[in-house]
Amino acid sequence: MRFSYNKLFKLLIDRNIKKKELREMSGVSATSIAKLGKGANVNTDVLLRICNALNCDVGDIMEFVMEEEPADRINDEEEKR
Repeated sequence: MRFSYNKLFKLLIDRNIKKKELREMSGVSATSIAKLGKGANVNTDVLLRICNALNCDVGDIMEFVMEEEPADRINDEEEKR
């Protein structure tokens, strides 16, 4: 499983907010915004600041995503049966 911040970027589009504006509104660094764009780990304080700036809940900006298993791993497991 991993985190996805696609909901955040959809919310920004829906509200017509640019990443730079989000940085200014929330006080979050450009590096943290870049990490969100890559789905990398960020401090929970970053998420809190963004939620406060956008007046939303953490569930509105992120979600858990199941990662698909590589096809070769699935085939190897099936061959073992």
